[in-house]
Amino acid sequence: MSLTQAPVLDSTHLILRGPELRDFDSLAAFFADPDRAWGFGGAETRPDAWRWWACNIGHWHIHGYGYFTIEDKATGAPAGICGIWNPEGWPEPELGWVVFEGFEGRGIAHEAALRARRYAYEDLGFTTLTSNILPGNTRSVALAERLGAVFEREYDNVSMGRDMLYRHPGPDAGTDTALGRDDDGSVEAYA
Repeated sequence: MSLTQAPVLDSTHLILRGPELRDFDSLAAFFADPDRAWGFGGAETRPDAWRWWACNIGHWHIHGYGYFTIEDKATGAPAGICGIWNPEGWPEPELGWVVFEGFEGRGIAHEAALRARRYAYEDLGFTTLTSNILPGNTRSVALAERLGAVFEREYDNVSMGRDMLYRHPGPDAGTDTALGRDDDGSVEAYA
């Protein structure tokens, strides 16, 4: 059972849904791995991961949006998180993503980010989104650029220090990929 009012969003290989209690162990494992979690604010203890997870649930209740759990349709397993994040101190709403261990290299972050961005533009009425990426996180930079986002500026993130802000194309950009409609099963959607 979802702990938020998040809708269930469908794409070709994934379901984006609100966080459920059964998702926590996968998230805690991600946060406990310093090699994986550094680009998301660093490795944390299980209690710290619980506080972030609870914060995300509260974020949904305060803003009406937050991070979805990415569920792999083939297995039903949590494959990561993706969604819109805008806590106190953020410059503006951010499209963010994390893929859990064992799910990399399958286009999951790309597919989830396209679907979450489409939701933000079509359902929430957003006209712009950013992705805030720590310097050195080359995989997230590559994905942001693949999504059509362009580097805009560096800024001081209240939680993580120096950060790079990438601006996504808006819903009026005139491309289906701006709205996340590159989910037709073709190779470029999942590379």
